[in-house]
Formats: sequence, C-alpha cells, structure tokens
Amino acid sequence: MLDDADDIHPLFHGAPSSTEFRKLRKRIVRDTREAIEQYGMAERGTRWLVCLSGGKDSYTLLAALHELKWRGLLPVDLLACNLDQGQPGFPATVLPEFLERMGVPHRIEYQDTYSIVMEKSKGRTLCALCSRLRRGNLYRIAREEGCSAVVLGHHRDDILETFFMNLFHGGRLATMPPKLVNEEGDLFLLRPLAHVAEADCERFARAMNYPIIPCDLCGSQDGLQRQQVKQILDGWERNSPGRRQVMFRALMNARPSHLLDPKLWDFAGLTLSGAGPAEAADQPPRLVDRDL
Repeated sequence: MLDDADDIHPLFHGAPSSTEFRKLRKRIVRDTREAIEQYGMAERGTRWLVCLSGGKDSYTLLAALHELKWRGLLPVDLLACNLDQGQPGFPATVLPEFLERMGVPHRIEYQDTYSIVMEKSKGRTLCALCSRLRRGNLYRIAREEGCSAVVLGHHRDDILETFFMNLFHGGRLATMPPKLVNEEGDLFLLRPLAHVAEADCERFARAMNYPIIPCDLCGSQDGLQRQQVKQILDGWERNSPGRRQVMFRALMNARPSHLLDPKLWDFAGLTLSGAGPAEAADQPPRLVDRDL
C-alpha cells in the first residue's frame, strides 16, 4: 500500500523504488507519527502553519505530515508557509512553483528582515536576531490564517545541539521542546521531527530531488557555537556509532532527584523513612509543589 501509485501524495511521486529508500521513508513517517502522538500535538479540526524554508529538514517535514494526513493519521489541516526575508539572491520562485506543482496549499510572505539583521548585528552572529524576527512574522501569519500551531522542521540533532549549547555556554539544562506554548498563550510551537535524525532528512530530501535552497546568511559565518557543538557530536558519533540516539534518550529520561536543582526536587524536605536502601531507591520522584 505504501508505494501504490494510486495511493500516494504528489509529494512522493517519482520516489525511488529501492528497498533502502522504502525503509528510510517508513522510518521518517513512523518517527514523526510517534512524536506527534507522544507529545499530544494533534487536535482534530485544527489548522497548522507548516514553515518551509527550502532546506532539507522543512521538505522532509512537509512530506511526512502530508503522508500522515493522506493516510488519515493526522486530523488537522496543513498550510505551508515560506517567509521570504529579503535575502539577496534568494530564488523567490522556487518554492511557489514547487508547492503549486505538488498541490500543497500555501502562503508566501515577503518581509525584509535581512536588512534589519545586517544593520543591527554589527559583526555579531546573525542567527538569534534573524530567528526572533522570523518567529514574530510567523506568529502573525498563523493568527491571520486561523492556525493554532506554528510547525517547525527542527530534528533530533538540532535538539541535541541546542542542549549542549545551553550546557556549554548557557549554564542550564534545556533544549528545544517538541511542544511549546508561545508567550502570548495563543499558539503552539510544534516540532514533529523531534525523533528524526538529521542524516535521514538529508538522505530523504536528496533521494526525492527536492529543490534545496541553502541559507547563506547564517551558513557563511564560521565559528558559530552550533557548528562547534555539531563537530563535537560528529566526533563522538564516529568513535561510538549510536551515541546521538543514546544521548537523545537521556533527554527523555530526566531524574530530578539525581540533579542539583532545588526548584525541581525538594532536597531540604527529604526525610528518613526507615526503609532499607533498596526500598528507598524504588520510591517515585517527588516534585516541589510549586512546580507541579
């Protein structure tokens, strides 16, 4: 059924017929569905604004979501959106033509945030300001289009890299959550590719021959913290294949009682119960009441 020519979304027309690609495609769709279900992302009858940058990750996101919707497994409406930020040389016709050809409902928005970023950054890294401006415009578009969620293409490796950036440079244990409510409280921010490996996104988009548009704005800056962290993770993965997945599972298995944050665990309120070590070790974690 998966590869029946009469039962396939246009985004998958021309897909390779190899066993390797079929496994890749099934894995991506399965991992996406798993994240959507595990984090309670989908509410029947709502509308999602699916952000499409033209990179490999956003193409993979778009295809996986439409695959699930095509098969009746994602009961939401999808609206693809590209925000053209006025970056010089950006091929503005590529995405509209692609989306029209694929029959994907979409909105193309032009906002020159590039000039603002270049003026304000003054030699500093551009990603943070660029991201804030982009996010604000996407929230506005989501509201105008009646969407309940802004959906981003961040994958497992993005989440891991952000964790280590916060660890090394921010002094906190935090990362990109798969589901978040914005500050105004009226929109969800969703990352359905949270369980999908970057390498799978790259292989998938390349095999499908999607028209990739590189981001030359941030990609041209050498020495960014994220690139440095990525190099570290790449080295660990080469020396110990599967290390990324083990670290990712750790993010899903936090134990507040074995960390040092008194806001998450009431260390001061711990008492002796008289239970033996084995019994005490089996006691469930307790959170401070104000954090429940």
